[in-house]
Amino acid sequence: MKEINYVHFIGIGGAGMSGLAKILIQTGTKVSGSDLSNSKYVERLTQMGAQIKIGHQEDNVPDICDLVVVSTAIPETNPEIRRSKDRNIRIIKRGKLLGELMKLQRGIAVAGAHGKTTTSSMIALVLEDAGYDPTIVVGGEVFNLCSNAKLGYGEYLVAEADESDGSFLELFPEIALVTNIEDDHLDHYGSMENIISSFQQFINQVPEGGTIFLGIDNEIVKRIKVPKGRNIKYYGLQENDSYVAKNIVFKATGSISDIYYENKFLGSLELTVAGKHNIINAMGALGVAMEVGISFEEASLVLKQFRGVERRFQLLGDQNNVKVVDDYAHHPTEIKATLEAARQSHEGRVVVVFQPHRYSRTKQLYQEFGNSFSDADLVIITDIYAAGEKAIPGISGELIYLEAKKSFPNKQVVYKEYNKLSDYLRKKTKSGDLILTLGAGDIWKKGKELVNNLGE
Repeated sequence: MKEINYVHFIGIGGAGMSGLAKILIQTGTKVSGSDLSNSKYVERLTQMGAQIKIGHQEDNVPDICDLVVVSTAIPETNPEIRRSKDRNIRIIKRGKLLGELMKLQRGIAVAGAHGKTTTSSMIALVLEDAGYDPTIVVGGEVFNLCSNAKLGYGEYLVAEADESDGSFLELFPEIALVTNIEDDHLDHYGSMENIISSFQQFINQVPEGGTIFLGIDNEIVKRIKVPKGRNIKYYGLQENDSYVAKNIVFKATGSISDIYYENKFLGSLELTVAGKHNIINAMGALGVAMEVGISFEEASLVLKQFRGVERRFQLLGDQNNVKVVDDYAHHPTEIKATLEAARQSHEGRVVVVFQPHRYSRTKQLYQEFGNSFSDADLVIITDIYAAGEKAIPGISGELIYLEAKKSFPNKQVVYKEYNKLSDYLRKKTKSGDLILTLGAGDIWKKGKELVNNLGE
């Protein structure tokens, strides 16, 4: 990257793009960018010296730009892409830039359908606290670090590896961790076999002598073949010859479990983030930490202090004996895990407000979505958040609503348009409730509105 002096980011406001832009600024590279809307990431980068325009137009691309980085969400018809092509400026995707940065340090990459943001954040926090000074690029705001990225001067780069568009195949990490594999992003892959094949390729890109961690509780992960010359380690709740959690006790504030490695007791792990899935995430982080030379005792102390990641079971507010929590869950498996965590940590009524994300995902998984609310007392489904997709005739949030009504005839299941949610929630919320807003779109805004309304 030494020959690159000026980089322009199209779609700079996203969690992944903004993190890379921040790291380049910290290396002394000049950065400009554009996005459709302002955000805290845009404001932070502006304060660091980035020149950012709201909206996309040709003259946003500086004349002295060496490289243009685009997010997957940006179409080829974007005027800034057209301008860059006309001027023969090199254009690369976000994943390619991350791959170039990873070549400069020893890479640790976390991939998987669910849990990769939390697991990579846990790893980053443990290495940071242990003095390893890693470069960090994750897909969410890590509360303990108050950031989603930082330039480090140590040996390692810790990254979340995004499989949604296949860009994780730009990475060649020394240590790779796969949390799980599921039938998500079929709009990109076309079939489950193609998804598995891509994860297999990701694993194959770990060099000889490298280490691979696999989440053993996921049946599809078990189909991954480990290439020769790599160290393989498993982790999970199922019995295996690596990392296992046993004797789990759930508390209102998290959990305590006993951790074993190769059938030997390492010690107890206490977490202040809720859910069985976070115990599994923490075991993966423990494994990576111990692989790079950090003791179980040191790593577990840091993980006890881990306060989570933005939009991952994030407490938005606690007003009038009502807790409002937001989570990014946008796949049936994620919804089940989040609701299970809510049920384990809360004794009162659990109310879920789910905003489906993308028409293509809803079309593919509406039946599975409808079956995922067993741990909720009141289920509220709203409109689909398009995320740039065109509407598909006959596909709407009502499909999930009808499936949920069929699956849970004894539960209260309702469908409410997005713009009517605030009034409905204000009327239906009771003292002792836990309100969960779920989805990868903007449903969190309704959670914040409810907190404000409860405080009036």
